[in-house]
Amino acid sequence: MIELSERLNAMEESATLAMARLSRELKAQGKDIISLSLGEPDFNTPQFIKDAAVVGIAQNFTTYTPVSGYDDLRERISHKFMRDNGLNYPKEQIVVSTGAKQSIANVVLSLINPGDEVIIPAPYWVSYIEIVKMAGGIPVVIHAGIDQDFKINAEQFEAVITSKTKLFIFSSPCNPTGSVYTKEELRGLADVLVKHPDLVALSDEIYEHIRFEGEHASLAQFSEIFDQVVTVNGVSKAWAMTGWRLGYIGASKQIADACNKIQGQFTSGTSSITQRAAIAAMDADPSVLKEMVETFHKRRDLVLSYLNKIPNVKCNVPTGAFYLFPDVSAYFGSKDGDQLIQDGDDLCMYLLREGNIALVDGKGFGAPNCIRISYAASEELLIKAMERLTAALANLSR
Repeated sequence: MIELSERLNAMEESATLAMARLSRELKAQGKDIISLSLGEPDFNTPQFIKDAAVVGIAQNFTTYTPVSGYDDLRERISHKFMRDNGLNYPKEQIVVSTGAKQSIANVVLSLINPGDEVIIPAPYWVSYIEIVKMAGGIPVVIHAGIDQDFKINAEQFEAVITSKTKLFIFSSPCNPTGSVYTKEELRGLADVLVKHPDLVALSDEIYEHIRFEGEHASLAQFSEIFDQVVTVNGVSKAWAMTGWRLGYIGASKQIADACNKIQGQFTSGTSSITQRAAIAAMDADPSVLKEMVETFHKRRDLVLSYLNKIPNVKCNVPTGAFYLFPDVSAYFGSKDGDQLIQDGDDLCMYLLREGNIALVDGKGFGAPNCIRISYAASEELLIKAMERLTAALANLSR
């Protein structure tokens, strides 16, 4: 028997990918499964981006790429940071990676030693914890409930900082909650960071353009902490380029160089053709995304209208991304015949079996009382899924 590494054995499988895999298996068996488990836009990549990729192929951009990305792409990302966020990251402080997930892993592996503490607000994206554990770090979780719109405040943040704290990771707009930090809320977090100049903050802004009200606010906008912040973004969500695999960071030169070194030993540079396509995305005015964002907004309201009619389901009103994260704990301890629902995992499996809907248990996001619903699906499918959800929950009783 081959003995696998302790590192691997300590790692949890991604909850979102596990449910997506299970729903695919059931579909292959002929089951009519509606999967609302993955965070993937149901839009096609815009044609002008695909056209740029075709041009890249015709121009023979088919060889190894610089580890940190083509210079012209990093210059466009630099321009995007200034245009959209007011952030001055010259190209030397930008590293392009194979998805924002790799960008985050690069930062964590560059900064964290065994025993270092990493503060992560919950609910959090499923991979944050596992990436920190892989680096030998200790996740320090701050819980923010639905009564706080799933957002921590400055007092909670400061209360858990110790001499071992090295990194703070959060997202806004947030996966899984869709909650968005305002400029004033970020100002409070920045005031804490000012007091701890050795503490780095990783601001995951991959859902930046999918926002239903107000302007997007970046943590790095506060000049006194600019060099403490690593801003992570990418093309997967807003530009419907999940399969293209491209993320990027803006960071201090020291951290950017460190990530470049790490990446050089793992994957080197990301796909040449993806990078040519991403230049078109960076050059585009974000206003071209208006129709997509309006569609997501309409879908949010549609799904909320169903959830708000289901007894004992509590839900906030998220202002970004494309997720709802209802608290369904009132159904724990209920039954349908001999089927006992003890927790969110039981509930998701029950909904998969009895309702043919694939949702994700909130435990993997650090919020076991909740489940995540992705509304990146057509209105027709969402209506059918919500009708199934309503009927399945109605069959549960104590």
